[in-house]
Amino acid sequence: MSDTHLVYTSPLETRYAGRQMRELFSAQRKFSTWRRLWLVLADAQKQLGLDISQKQLDEMAAHLDDIDFDRAAEHEKALRHDVMAHVHTFGEAAPAARPIIHLGATSQFVVDNTDLILMRQGLTQIAGLLASTVDALGEFAQRYRDLPCLAFTHFQPAQLTTVGKRAAVWAADFTADLVEIEHRLQTLTFRGVKGTTGTQASFLALFDGDHKKVVKLDKLVAKAMGFETTCTVTGQTYSRKVDAAIAAALAGVGASVHKFANDVRLLAHRRELEEPFESTQVGSSAMAYKRNPMRCERATALARWLITISASPLLTAAEQWLERTLDDSANKRLAIPEAFLTADAIVRIVLNVARGLVVHPAVIEANVRAELPFMATENLIMAAVKAGGDRQDLHERVRLHSHAAADQIKAGLANDLLDRLKGDDAFKDIDIDALLDPTAFIGRAPQQVDEFLQQDVEPIRRRYGDSLGADADLKV
Repeated sequence: MSDTHLVYTSPLETRYAGRQMRELFSAQRKFSTWRRLWLVLADAQKQLGLDISQKQLDEMAAHLDDIDFDRAAEHEKALRHDVMAHVHTFGEAAPAARPIIHLGATSQFVVDNTDLILMRQGLTQIAGLLASTVDALGEFAQRYRDLPCLAFTHFQPAQLTTVGKRAAVWAADFTADLVEIEHRLQTLTFRGVKGTTGTQASFLALFDGDHKKVVKLDKLVAKAMGFETTCTVTGQTYSRKVDAAIAAALAGVGASVHKFANDVRLLAHRRELEEPFESTQVGSSAMAYKRNPMRCERATALARWLITISASPLLTAAEQWLERTLDDSANKRLAIPEAFLTADAIVRIVLNVARGLVVHPAVIEANVRAELPFMATENLIMAAVKAGGDRQDLHERVRLHSHAAADQIKAGLANDLLDRLKGDDAFKDIDIDALLDPTAFIGRAPQQVDEFLQQDVEPIRRRYGDSLGADADLKV
């Protein structure tokens, strides 16, 4: 039996998150990025005149990915310091470079800059999934742009909308999330080379007081790691408000997913809409006939978790003392990766559902027909007034007929409002049936879908192009 079955493993890793995001927050990616940062720091220091040889750089470059994790664990057990454990492990792999690895740096040089690199890549992945989701919901909205359906306020039947318009509203939420994620990407800055308390004092000493070289060092390292800008000022760490803002953006995705998934669950109960359901899928271990909306139920559950996670980085940002306190570290190890893994998992579920939504037009039409008589009464009153009737008298007649018909429905009988109105002499001069076309009650819903697709969805499709084909398969 594998050891993985004998100890706890996170369901985010084993069941929910996609491979790409799991690899991003792996130990291999984290510590190999540390080594890349140490290499670019040494290379920049060499460029600026420090006594560092090409042989040392080459030896470091040759061992960026072959990390001896067992050896690092031995060092950490003795040193009780993860960064120094990996400094020693890297030094043993590249002995010529050992004297200059981590030269002038604080632990947060590798820890913080790596976190920013990984979060940037994670946000990029989430952005791609969101773009694919908007694209999929946009296609669905276009297909059903003019299919009338009941709209609900307070989960009570309201004026009609269309299936496509409702999907466009879902897509609009995800579009807003994508805009926020893109903003976080555009404004994310590198911590850079700032030293122990952010003053760059150690690097100023290395370069004999040459401020220009210290500034240049900061820029060289940032550029080598793909960043155009660095934080202007920091303490020992970049501001933990950055983590809080990113977690909040991911929590926003969670709120949109929760809304979408709950809506699909409600519509599945009404048999108007269903998430995908495979031919061999089991809905219930006891009730074989059931088609439970398990994907959307899972998305709702995980979205709640994501929304909850977002509080921790904000509390951590509030708790930082002066230039830094270490009570951020253990919290960040949990909150940040799990926020990204959870966001990845739930957007993948939504994408999977959006691409496979099943619509039942006959049920939708039947539900519309059952409620339309009530919704049409205002139009019927106006038509009867035009035919010479008294508006106040007509209103009272409709009120009485409507309540009587509602009592019929509550007694389990059919809605007979139309029959009651047709039998009332006050409405004898109007063609009631002609005023009951559902498309007359959907307003500009189809046109709004067209406008949304043109103004919001098409720019996203142009920006993301080929990446819109993101994998939406689920592990379970």
